[in-house]
Amino acid sequence: MVLAGLMGSGSGQAQDTPPRQVQPVQSAPSVEPSSQLKPPVPTPIPPPAQSPPSKPADVLVPPADERPLPEPAAIPPPEPEALPEVPVADIRNDRKGFVGLLRAQVLMDRGWVSPGEIDGRPGTNTVRAIGGFQRVSGLDVTGKLDDATWEALEKRGPALVRYTLTEADVKGPFRPMPGSMYGKAKLPALSYGNIGEALGEKFHVRPEALARLNPGKDLAVAGTEIMVPNVLDIARIPPAGRIVVSEAAKLLMLIDPDGKVYAQFPVTTGSVRDPLPIGEWELRSVAKDPHYNYNPKLFKGAKPGPLATLPPGPNSPVGVMWMGLSKPHYGIHGTPEPGNISKTQSNGCIRMTNWSVLQVSNAVVRGTPVTLIP
Repeated sequence: MVLAGLMGSGSGQAQDTPPRQVQPVQSAPSVEPSSQLKPPVPTPIPPPAQSPPSKPADVLVPPADERPLPEPAAIPPPEPEALPEVPVADIRNDRKGFVGLLRAQVLMDRGWVSPGEIDGRPGTNTVRAIGGFQRVSGLDVTGKLDDATWEALEKRGPALVRYTLTEADVKGPFRPMPGSMYGKAKLPALSYGNIGEALGEKFHVRPEALARLNPGKDLAVAGTEIMVPNVLDIARIPPAGRIVVSEAAKLLMLIDPDGKVYAQFPVTTGSVRDPLPIGEWELRSVAKDPHYNYNPKLFKGAKPGPLATLPPGPNSPVGVMWMGLSKPHYGIHGTPEPGNISKTQSNGCIRMTNWSVLQVSNAVVRGTPVTLIP
């Protein structure tokens, strides 16, 4: 398995699921070597059952929401997806500044090397993604967007495309999120707080960056044509032979049968108080759009209180997807705070952006090994 030379970790002291806020620009760390791309044919996993729980339980996701992952032989071949038509040429060809860096982030995302939330700003997630893309592309690992890296990136297709907002995009429902778990438990669903959040998740982009791409455009009006990251037709990720999560590098990597990394995602992994459970585990179950059982006894430092069941939704503490590990109470899951991935702390689980965890869920089966390393 090729795992040597992982990068140093990012840092952050914020607690689990902090309020949504703009993150400061971070200085770029150095980048070390990794592995090379060798994608096989992708296959999907059928969606999980979504039965509501009968009562809160001493687990994060109710068993009624979970279903076993399919056995490898049971995975059906993928069906063709209806993809939006896109122009052959990119509508912007900047390689510098805000648009240039945002284009690079989009094109890395299209190549299964995620920079996290696309924002057009330098930072640790972006630098790790540049280094990861250079490795899987067989380029010199410089951590910089040099000419050779741009040439490889621009082969991934246009980074920016035009998109016309639909009624479904703007209708909501949108509602502000209460700060407490008990307040969230009273809502019918943990839906997006506003149109910016909804479009941000759809296009993997920070809402402020999307607004900056479209000055003067009303993003809440159906029929408005806007410029968006070209992420709606990203190819499904091929089946993983193993998942490796590095606590130091703040990365989740998919490993092919030859032991090479072919996909990479930034993650949040535990804290000093609730560390990542280092060791060898495996995936057991999956739950899409799960309910969330809040039990303050499972969270160190939480105030005593009753059990509560939170409804599903993208603003759930586990986002839109939960993949349960063989270690009880631990899993790989989404987040309501995509801009904080790798920059905050978790309660021991592995947190990804909602779109990334959905991608990974299509690449795993029951029993997929999960190696958690320091």
